Amino acid sequence: MLRTVDLRDVTSRYRTHLPRADFDVEQAVGVVRPICDDVARRGADALLDYSEQFDHVRPAHLRVPVAELERCAAGLEPDLASAFAESIRRRREVAEALETARDQPVAELAPGARVGLRSIPVDRVGLYVPGGLAPLASSVIMNVVPAQVAGVSSIAVASPPQQQFGGLPHPNILALCHMLGIDEVYAVGGAQAVAMFAHGVPDLCEPVSMVTGPGNIYVVAAKRYLRGIVGIDSEAGPTEIAIIADEDADAAFVAADLVSQAEHDPMAASVLVTDSEDLAARVVRELEEQVPVLKHAERIRTSLGGRQSAVVLVRDVEQAIDVANAYAAEHLEIQTRDAARVAEGIRNAGAIFVGAHSPVSLGDYSAGSTHVLPTAGCACHSSGLGVQSFLRHVHVIDYDAAALEELADGVEGFALAEDLPGHAAAIRVRRRA
Repeated sequence: MLRTVDLRDVTSRYRTHLPRADFDVEQAVGVVRPICDDVARRGADALLDYSEQFDHVRPAHLRVPVAELERCAAGLEPDLASAFAESIRRRREVAEALETARDQPVAELAPGARVGLRSIPVDRVGLYVPGGLAPLASSVIMNVVPAQVAGVSSIAVASPPQQQFGGLPHPNILALCHMLGIDEVYAVGGAQAVAMFAHGVPDLCEPVSMVTGPGNIYVVAAKRYLRGIVGIDSEAGPTEIAIIADEDADAAFVAADLVSQAEHDPMAASVLVTDSEDLAARVVRELEEQVPVLKHAERIRTSLGGRQSAVVLVRDVEQAIDVANAYAAEHLEIQTRDAARVAEGIRNAGAIFVGAHSPVSLGDYSAGSTHVLPTAGCACHSSGLGVQSFLRHVHVIDYDAAALEELADGVEGFALAEDLPGHAAAIRVRRRA
C-alpha cells in the first residue's frame, strides 16, 4: 500500500528524492480565468449559473438568511454543540495569548527621531470554507477566530451550496457561523466564490481586501489569478502528513495517523520517515488491517498508493530530522524516544505534533492551534493562518526639525548619488524654512 524510498545512502539534496503530489495550479488558472471574469461581468446571475453547473443546485438565496443560521445552530446535537464551543474557546485562547503583538513599539534613534510600528487589521475579509469531499466546518473556526482576534471589522464566509440541503451550505458550517456571530454567509463555492469576494457583486456582496481559507485546485487557481486585486493567505495544495518514528513507536498509532490524512483526498500525502525496517513492516501490516473497515477505504488506498506517499528509510533519527526539514511538511508528527528533543531540531513544518498523544486530528479540531497550514514544502518560508495573517504592519516616522537636520547632509548626498535631485530638494527646502 505504501511504496518505500530508501535514503540511507543519501547524504544531501533530500528534496529531489522525497515524494510529492502533482499539483499544476497554472494549468487550473486557465480553467478558472473565464469563470472569474464572468462573475466580474455578470455578478449574481453568473454565481447562480455556476452553482447549477458545478454544485447541481440553484440556491434560493446566494446570501444565507440569518434565520437559517439560527435554525442550524439550534438543531445541533448537544454533544456536537459542546465540542464546537470548546474548539472555539481553545482556538481563541491560543490566538489571544500567543499570536497578538499589538504593543506598537517605538524606536528612539536620536533625540526627536522616532520610528514606530502600528499593527492595523485588514478592513474586510472573505473566508472560504470547503464543502466538497468533506464539509470542513472546522475551517470556519480556523478562519474566523484569528480574524476576530486581529480586530477585522467586516467578515464574510462562503461555502458551496449543497443539493441535499436545499441549496444551503452544510448545516454544521452555518451553525458555527452563528455561534461565532457571523451573519454574512454565502452559498457560493469554488473559483466563483473567490471572484465574488475579489470583485464584489452589486446588491449582494461588497469587495473584500483579503481572501483566506483552503480549497481545491480551482479555488487555489482563482486565488492566484485574482491576487493583486485581493490579498490571499496562501496557495494551499493537497494536505500532507509526515511522521518521524523510531522502533519504539506504536505501529497502530502511526498507521492511524497516516490514514487520517489520506482520508481527506486521493491526492493527500502520507509519509513515514523511520530508521526501523521492523517498524515500517508493522505499520504496513496495520494499514492492511485498518483501511478496509473504514468508510472511505477506496479514497485512502488511492492516497496511500500514490506517488506522494511513501515509507522513507533513513540511517538514524538525526538523518530523519534533516529529511523532515527538507520535506517541510504541513503536519509533522514526532513519535520517537525523547520526542521533545527531536522537535527542537525541526526548522521547517507547518505545525509540529510532539509525542504519541498529539495526533494531527487533535490539531484539526480542538488543540487550539491553527489547521490552515502551508503545504507542498512551503513551510520552509511560510506560516499557518493566524492573527498576524490579518494584520498589516505600518511604520510611523516622526522626526522633528533638529533630528532631520542631523541627517540632512547624508540624505541629500544619498539622493544625488542616485540621480534624484528632487529627493534632495525635499530635504533642502526644509533647511531653509
